[in-house]
Amino acid sequence: MDKELFNELVQSMEEMVAIEKGEMQPARVHRYALPSVKEIREAAGLKQEEFAQAVGVSPSLVQSWEQKRRIPSGSSLKILLMLEHNPALINVLLAL
Repeated sequence: MDKELFNELVQSMEEMVAIEKGEMQPARVHRYALPSVKEIREAAGLKQEEFAQAVGVSPSLVQSWEQKRRIPSGSSLKILLMLEHNPALINVLLAL
């Protein structure tokens, strides 16, 4: 690894630590509104168990999302965002 790249990586790590300690503000922050799992599920007219099966997760995870004890991430978050924008997709998921 060339020295210039290494120094940039070290500087980046030092900035990350300073941001975590509150000593520095990040240059930019990306925030995304999380979908309301309960609203999506209720709009589809499904019980938690049915919705969980359609999305491919456990009913207890759906319950945790709805109670804000866990935050959807990864492919589950993408599926929820798709359902929020196009509720009719639930029928495709239920058919799989």
